[in-house]
Amino acid sequence: MENLKKTPLNRVHRELGGKMVDFGGWDMPVQYSGVIAEHLRTREHSGLFDVSHMGEFYVEGEDAIAFVDKLTTNDVTKLIDGQAHYSALTREDGTVVDDLLVYRFDGGKLLLVVNAGTTEKDWDWITSHKADENITLTNASADYCQIAVQGKDALSIVQKLTDTNLEEIKYYHFTVGKVDGVDAIISRTGYTGEDGFEVYANKDYAEQLWNKFLETGNFGEETGILPCGLAARNTLRLESAMSLYGHEISDEITPLEANLGWICKLNKGEFLGRDALAKLKEKGLERKLVGFEMIDKGIARDGFDVYVNDKKVGYVTSGSPAPFLKKNIGLAFVPVDLANIGQAIKIDVRGKHLAAEIVPTPFYKRKGK
Repeated sequence: MENLKKTPLNRVHRELGGKMVDFGGWDMPVQYSGVIAEHLRTREHSGLFDVSHMGEFYVEGEDAIAFVDKLTTNDVTKLIDGQAHYSALTREDGTVVDDLLVYRFDGGKLLLVVNAGTTEKDWDWITSHKADENITLTNASADYCQIAVQGKDALSIVQKLTDTNLEEIKYYHFTVGKVDGVDAIISRTGYTGEDGFEVYANKDYAEQLWNKFLETGNFGEETGILPCGLAARNTLRLESAMSLYGHEISDEITPLEANLGWICKLNKGEFLGRDALAKLKEKGLERKLVGFEMIDKGIARDGFDVYVNDKKVGYVTSGSPAPFLKKNIGLAFVPVDLANIGQAIKIDVRGKHLAAEIVPTPFYKRKGK
C-alpha cells in the first residue's frame, strides 16, 4: 500500500474503519459498514462518497470551447454558464479514450472531470491534440478534493452548510459558492441514480467538509448519512445502468454500442471519431448493450459469457446483486438481433449455464424523475 496514491481523506477513511483496497493505483475504501447497508442508506436517505481521486483539467482561453468540442462527442457550444454535460473523448475509430463531465464557467472557461485510473492517459491525449489554439491547459487534479452527498436527504444536508439556494440549481448545473465557509464548486450531479451534489474544494479542506457532512447528516443515527465505499458506488450506478469506463465503454467499444448515442452529436460539426461513428450508425450496429435479470439463482459477474441456444453470443460487462431491487442484474453485449426485451439468455456462471432475461434499463429509477 506504500506506493499507492492517497486522497486527502485517506486518514479519515482508516479512522472510520474503511476496508482499504488498491483501486487503479489508489488506496481507497471499498466499504465501511457493508455494501448492502451503504447502498440502501443512499437510496433511502443519504450516502457520502470520497471521489477525490477523479481528475480535473481546466481549459481556458478564447478557443477553449472549440478545442474541447473538437475532442468530445457532445456539443460543448450548447452549454450555458453554470451548466455541465456528460460526454466522451473518442479516437478516430470512434472508440472511447474516457467518459467525462464538461463544466462551463463564465467567459467560456471549462472544467473537465475525468476518471481516476485514466487521468494521466487523458491528460496526455488532450495535450497532444493542442496545436495553435489560443488556450491554456491546467491539470488541477492534485489540488482538489471532491466529495459527493447523494440521496433524497442530500439537499437538506448540504443546504444547512451554504447560503446558496440549492433548490435553484437544476440537475447537471452548478454554481460557485461557500460550503461550511469553504470556497467550492457545488454541482448537482452524481453517479448513484439519486438526487445529490458533488462538492469540489481545495484539498486542504477535505477533512473539514467530510466531517461536517457526517455531522450535519446525523451520522450514527438509524436514518443518518453513511460513508460509502467503492462497492456501493458500483452497485448504485449499476442499478441505474450508468456506464463504467473499462466495462461498458473502452478503447474497444464505441458510445453508440453502449447506448450512448444521445451524447454523440454527429450533426454538430467535425470532432475526433465523428466520421467513424457516422459510418457505424449508417451501417448499423452489430452488437448492443442490454440489461438483464437473472432468473436462476446465481450472480453474473463481469466478463462472464452469454449464450443463446448453447451458442456463445456475447459477454457480461457488469454484473452484481442489486440490493435495493433484491435481484441479480447485469449489463451485457449481445448481437443486435437478440437485443430485445424478454429475450431469454443464459450466463455461464462458473461452468453452469444459468437462465436470465433481457429487461428494460435503467433497472432502478428514482420517484419523481
